[in-house]
Amino acid sequence: MYYKLSGITQRLTGSAPSTAYTPQGLKPATPVQPKTMVFATPTKLVSESGSMVEYLGANKVPDLQRLFQLSDGIPVHLKRGVPDKLLYRTTMALTIGGAMYCLVALYMAAQPRK
Repeated sequence: MYYKLSGITQRLTGSAPSTAYTPQGLKPATPVQPKTMVFATPTKLVSESGSMVEYLGANKVPDLQRLFQLSDGIPVHLKRGVPDKLLYRTTMALTIGGAMYCLVALYMAAQPRK
């Protein structure tokens, strides 16, 4: 037997299978034709450019691989010189400063107010 919720009594009542599967007048939606995608068409045709692949610059990967694979005792995160040292030291300073701030905030929160 099939059941559905009665809107008047707010109790389960017996019902036919068709009304049990589509409660309170809800009917299955008819399929809608999908809309065309906004980015479905290419913005630049292959025939417009001379070659199929365009690069923005020279390939730097082999040079960087040679630089990073040198065994000169310098850590990998500092191999590119001054910019890497500046980023590393800034990150360390912010980390230590944040830890100190957290400890001060914890100390102040632990003290009772007078």
